[in-house]
Amino acid sequence: MTLNAPDIARCPLHEINAFDPELLQDPYPYFARLRAEAPVYRDPNTGIVSVSTYELINEVNRQPLVFSNDFAAQLQSGSTGGVDAEEAAILAQGWQVTPTMLTADPPAHTRYRKLSAKAFTYKRVELMADYVARVTHDLIDGFVRDGQCEFKSAFANHLPMTVIADSLGAPRQDMDRFHAWSEAFIVQLGGVSDKAARLEAAAKIVEFQHYFVDIIEAKRRQPTDDIISDLVHADLSEEGDPRKMDHGELLSILQQLLVAGNETTAHSLTAGLYYLISHPDQMARVLADPELIPGFIEETLRFLSPTNNMWRIATRDAEIGGVPVKRGEMILVRYGSANRDGGHFPDPDCFDVARENARSHLAFGAGIHTCIGAPLARKEMGIAFPILLERLKTLRFQDGRNSFRYSPNVLLRGVLELHIAFDPA
Repeated sequence: MTLNAPDIARCPLHEINAFDPELLQDPYPYFARLRAEAPVYRDPNTGIVSVSTYELINEVNRQPLVFSNDFAAQLQSGSTGGVDAEEAAILAQGWQVTPTMLTADPPAHTRYRKLSAKAFTYKRVELMADYVARVTHDLIDGFVRDGQCEFKSAFANHLPMTVIADSLGAPRQDMDRFHAWSEAFIVQLGGVSDKAARLEAAAKIVEFQHYFVDIIEAKRRQPTDDIISDLVHADLSEEGDPRKMDHGELLSILQQLLVAGNETTAHSLTAGLYYLISHPDQMARVLADPELIPGFIEETLRFLSPTNNMWRIATRDAEIGGVPVKRGEMILVRYGSANRDGGHFPDPDCFDVARENARSHLAFGAGIHTCIGAPLARKEMGIAFPILLERLKTLRFQDGRNSFRYSPNVLLRGVLELHIAFDPA
């Protein structure tokens, strides 16, 4: 049933629809109930097992072979239903992707992550600093004279997408297409999308695949200095398999880099500005002391948790916090709840840019599946926010323009749009 916030605070847990789009707008009262009453909770309506405390989520993440990431089929179907025949027919016009990082377990996960990690080495990310600053200034130049903008579409979507597209070696002129394809994958992940949206997303995913297969083949013929070319010409010889990756493997990795390198960072950039404007005292602290910016970024990641939940599958009968879990059961690891766990973060619902342990958040996951792009996301945010705060003076919300609605998505969380105003430059 659909419940409002007061209902969530008092009604039995089994009456709450955890996938209700309205609950997803503000899941924190529900998370608090779970942590207090049932840190490991098997929903009788779905059979899904939720894990909601910081300590227990870390326990799950420390056992990747017991609590598996091999959930590709569930992810494709939104984890709330199957892919119907019409959707499957559309997807069949493309390639069957191979589980690589997000939906693979060791040893396959180790092999693919090792190859992909070369794109995000410390040295490579550090060398991008001046480039990220130039992209940031260029984007701000496009709207700073107007004194207002819709920040997510004008800036937050573009910065990470430009960085990842340039790094991949994909043409900048196709940026709008990249964003549309990223959105299509998000629909597939969402778990609450209707059939029409899923069919449209399937068509866009097939379009993405054909586009990037053409690029893959071009770089196979003529190598270039970029991530796609590196992946195309890499082999698996270190793992005893001296072959090049096929289309299904390459498309899987590129899909993850495109979405992970874009959507979560875009949401975090938008949320950071939203939280500062919403908390004038915290804005004043950051403006007075720029050395607080790294902590502000970590607190933004904690407070938002752009990957709010993630799936696991039990590979055998096991226990989590003393609660039996059966082989094959779906587990929802609730990172957004862990990051509001008062047992680890004092006064967890308070946004505090000087929080001492903010960086211990689980916004990037933990264990072997920690987000491979975390260093790049931190670099982009760490460069962008000082420039934004310097160039956009007297930041404020546009009157009457913001609904502050979040994306209705089970796994990913972020404000859909953010209308801001500032002194024109």
